Amino acid sequence: MNTLYIKYFPTSMFFKFLFTAILMTVTVSCDKELEQFPSNAFAKDNFWTSESNANIALTGAYRGAVEYGTQVVPSDWWTYCGIVFMEFATDNAYDRRGDNSTQNRLTNGTLLPNNNVVKGYWDGSYQRIAICNDFLENIENVEMDQSKIDRMKAEVSFLRATQYFYISQFWGSAPLVTATLTPDEANNVDKASKAELVAFVDSELKAAISALPAFGELSASEAGRASKQAALAFLGRLYLGENDFAAASAVYKQIIDMGDNIIDPDYQSLFIPSNENSSENIFSSQYFGGQAGNSLPQHAYPAVASGWHIVNPQGSLADAYGFDDGTPLSYDDPRFDYDDMGANRDPRFRYNFIWDGATFSGRIYDCHPDHTESVDQLTYSKQATRTGYGLRKFFDESFSGNLRTDYGGNIPIIRYAEVLLSYLEAELEAGNTITQQLLDETINAVRGRASVGLPPITETDPATLRPILRNERRIELALEGQRLWDIFRWGIGDEVLVGDFWGAPFPNSTLYPTTSKKIDAQSRWYVTTKNFREGVDDVWPIPESEVNVNPKLGN
Repeated sequence: MNTLYIKYFPTSMFFKFLFTAILMTVTVSCDKELEQFPSNAFAKDNFWTSESNANIALTGAYRGAVEYGTQVVPSDWWTYCGIVFMEFATDNAYDRRGDNSTQNRLTNGTLLPNNNVVKGYWDGSYQRIAICNDFLENIENVEMDQSKIDRMKAEVSFLRATQYFYISQFWGSAPLVTATLTPDEANNVDKASKAELVAFVDSELKAAISALPAFGELSASEAGRASKQAALAFLGRLYLGENDFAAASAVYKQIIDMGDNIIDPDYQSLFIPSNENSSENIFSSQYFGGQAGNSLPQHAYPAVASGWHIVNPQGSLADAYGFDDGTPLSYDDPRFDYDDMGANRDPRFRYNFIWDGATFSGRIYDCHPDHTESVDQLTYSKQATRTGYGLRKFFDESFSGNLRTDYGGNIPIIRYAEVLLSYLEAELEAGNTITQQLLDETINAVRGRASVGLPPITETDPATLRPILRNERRIELALEGQRLWDIFRWGIGDEVLVGDFWGAPFPNSTLYPTTSKKIDAQSRWYVTTKNFREGVDDVWPIPESEVNVNPKLGN
């Protein structure tokens, strides 16, 4: 007899905290290495008997492999570790743990099949897939209104499809498991081609879209549940990833025409609890302080605020934010102030980062390399920044609880800003005419929101617009876990992930010449060197432990 494993959590806040309630797995998953069992269990035959249990099972599908508390290796694509720490593998951020951190090894030329980050994403994907398969095989046995069953099936099909989307984009070829397997079957499963995975995701998302409610139809108590727009957005991502730009354009246009989502005037508030349910946030990782808290504050706050300062924005990302009149940044421009690097800048620089002399959570952030008494001094040894920058995005600075357990801020997975920028990209790459009206409806709506207020883009030539659009996507979606996928699909890893990386400039530092490991003409702090291998590092290896169990996965 199969056994259904369930970890109980209060259900009174069921749909508001979908990711926080239940972890459910089954005794058979895609592979022996993927089995993870909590301590509590019910006989499976006695579980699928009521609507309340079906709701518990649905919550388990939403939670997937998400773990709470601090973690440094992702258990799921949608944990804070899975989203924010993914940026360590890009030109956007650096991991304070150093060059040997396994996130950094994803793209510095040393990626191996035993990389534990790759394994974390793999295990998390197939754990959620196993949960979804079990749900879809059993939900029809529950005596409840068929319309509720149909909606639940659409939600779980969407969740399963998202996992195969990630698998198709990062591994290409991998097992396609759509039913519960016996242990022997799981240990002998074959790989499907990338084309087969893509076709499955395409079909599943289209079916889910037809049955899911629109975003505007979700009640306040259903915040966090999947909508048509969420499924459409993942379908648009799939088409972008496969360079089917005409199809991507049509999908994104559907979301726009539905009219349920907005560009929120207040950019900064999108990432903190007070406005996390803005209709710009189409789909988010859900957290609940005190019971299923978001531990990113513990990992990313500066030392002066009792954090571990693990997330360090790279200088190349900081410099991608130009001046507040829309012109590119230049250290030689008199508007650039070394003593206040947030002055005269794109407001999103100030909303997303902290820098030397900035105020964070009511404290002065002092990371100057000459200030040896500061706990946040820029060095290679302290529990402090390695770039001269820190993270402000995602944090309510009035928060005063336990940094590991009490913060409840959600983390967006899909925002409407992404939809608009992706729509413009799809139109551009499909070869369609770029008009000023299209620019105003997309990129200018994003950068022109009231709290940002940058002047409109007027460039309509595709070759000139492309780098402008890509930069806008980078700075708007910074640290939201999309940069690595963008680098892979654009094929620019050998351009942006090769060579030396630098942090903030400190031209008047006395210690800089003797403490920075490399010296820069602009007095930028040396961070690291990457050696991305095009055609190697943009296709992840199936984890070594999986291949050891099933050698066919290594073929």
